[in-house]
Amino acid sequence: MLNEGRRIVKARDFNRVYRFGKKVKGGTLNLYFIANKSGVTRFGFSISKKVGKAVKRNLLKRRLREICRKHINSFLPGVDVVIVARKEAVQQSFADLEQEVLNLGRMGKIL
Repeated sequence: MLNEGRRIVKARDFNRVYRFGKKVKGGTLNLYFIANKSGVTRFGFSISKKVGKAVKRNLLKRRLREICRKHINSFLPGVDVVIVARKEAVQQSFADLEQEVLNLGRMGKIL
């Protein structure tokens, strides 16, 4: 599980990342990122109700949190990252999601 200091939870932080950050598109995920002033890499997750019912959304969120926790030292320090899941992401395995997150990080040059 990601520590509380490593999570983006406030709406204003999400809006700042969406509005001023850069976007990298993938097959089932989109990755938004922007530098922050704290020097700590933080992650946020946005999963729409279109993805599925609460059970599926929470499963996907837990998988993405674990992927980010596992590779947190690989990401550049001082970056806010928001991962937005599309409908097809629910059908992906853990390994496929992990590979996509790492590929998006490389494409955005934050990994």
